[in-house]
Amino acid sequence: MRRLLTDAARTLVPPSGDRHGPLPPLMLALTVVTGLVDAVSYLALGHVFVANMTGNVVFLGFALAGAAGLSALASAVSLAAFLLGALVGGRLGTRFAAHRGHLLRTATAVQTALVAVAVAVAAATDGHVTTGVRYALIVSLGLAMGVQNAAARRLGVPDLTTTVLTLTLTGLAADSSPAGGAAPRPGRRVLSVLAMFAGALTGAVLIAHAHLVVTLGLALVLLAGTSLTTHRLSTSGAVWAGNQAG
Repeated sequence: MRRLLTDAARTLVPPSGDRHGPLPPLMLALTVVTGLVDAVSYLALGHVFVANMTGNVVFLGFALAGAAGLSALASAVSLAAFLLGALVGGRLGTRFAAHRGHLLRTATAVQTALVAVAVAVAAATDGHVTTGVRYALIVSLGLAMGVQNAAARRLGVPDLTTTVLTLTLTGLAADSSPAGGAAPRPGRRVLSVLAMFAGALTGAVLIAHAHLVVTLGLALVLLAGTSLTTHRLSTSGAVWAGNQAG
């Protein structure tokens, strides 16, 4: 337990000289965003994911088989938007390959703009999701999450992918002491799971009270805050900002 708490503290407040600098807490903020955004897409946009593409591919298969309550078109559009966003994120990763701070700053700025579009669309209809609004939100949010996923992959902070928890949860169990493992970064892994859970729970509660715009607005604030914070911390001489993925 002491090791877990120590690792969690180091993740939330990285020590001076840490090879990943401020990236771990910033990536946790993006993980919360994922929970918020997927709560919106699943609960308000008709059982479709815009960040969790594993679930989305499964939903697409279910929908094509005729399962009730699922839309093959919505899942396909989400997949296409996510892939296009990932392409943009990959280009950003190539452009800013030598400076992880600039990559995260720019990627989250792009995300902020895309989620701002989603907020504007939802606000224009007072949170009422028509067919047009549904697909506009799926596209804008899918693009944003594709950018985030590609950027997180290029940043290479272990156990902080921001969108996928399957391997994180597997690592918690498979690398634990009962399994005979060394249990690396247990606190970081637990925080990653809790961040996603917190975002999903908060998003679900807000949507249950018809606060779609508020939910998207919270995601927007977190993204803008992450971008601005990264900009302030990304000095040219920051050791952590170099390409140290892995």
